[in-house]
Amino acid sequence: MSHPLLPGVLELVQRAGEAILPFWCQGVEVVEKADASPVTAADLAAHCILADGLQALEPSIPVLSEEDADIALGERAGWSRWWLVDPLDGTKEFIADSEEFTVNVALIEHGEVVFGVVGIPARGVIYHGGRALGAWRVEPGEQPRAISVRETPTSGLTVVASRRHGSALQEQLLAALVARFGEIERVSVGSSLKFCQLAEGSADFYPRLAPTSQWDTAAAQGVLEGAGGAVLTLQGEPLRYDARESLLNPFFLALPTDAAWRELIVEEAKVLG
Repeated sequence: MSHPLLPGVLELVQRAGEAILPFWCQGVEVVEKADASPVTAADLAAHCILADGLQALEPSIPVLSEEDADIALGERAGWSRWWLVDPLDGTKEFIADSEEFTVNVALIEHGEVVFGVVGIPARGVIYHGGRALGAWRVEPGEQPRAISVRETPTSGLTVVASRRHGSALQEQLLAALVARFGEIERVSVGSSLKFCQLAEGSADFYPRLAPTSQWDTAAAQGVLEGAGGAVLTLQGEPLRYDARESLLNPFFLALPTDAAWRELIVEEAKVLG
């Protein structure tokens, strides 16, 4: 099953990635935004392609992008569906000449992700998926390959975490998991790639007990949900994108929906939440 808007979004994400690459590993100038996060010419180039392209693809759907997020709640509250866009997720990784940066576009309806597309410009790889659509990995020049989470790891849990955004609460949760499950393998990954590793079964759990914004997570959440995963708040509820004053997410847990150990992890997280 597919979605009529998906092919157009896949093309736009590829184009945005191609616009980013000429700036990569070139010592691009970095400007600090009001919230102290970095932005580069690459972010802005990708934003222009996506914002203009999505409006042309379906003019009735508004766009909320990290690079154009100053939209009043009164206006956003009237939206029933919208695009949620991060033109360059992992800007710090990009600045450090790492490959771990992505282009993210999600279609949101009534606070839920319909589908998400995550492009990795440096590798030419694109992930896409949605809860009712399945999940797919597309390599350059190849046909899409279906992907899915692994519900039972062959040995201890593999936990993916942010390379740059850990927290004391996250360390508490991981210590509790070690006490429950024995040793865990920790893998540090940048940007929305953490969700994609879960979606294709190369990792088991992604806890995020540090701030993220809605555009950081929505597209990759769509991929993970299509692959049989879930993104939950620390109270065990699905992470949603309803209009609210703050565009920050609550802390969350990303994991396989039917994992036998899901309730144990939610139990531990509720203590911290």
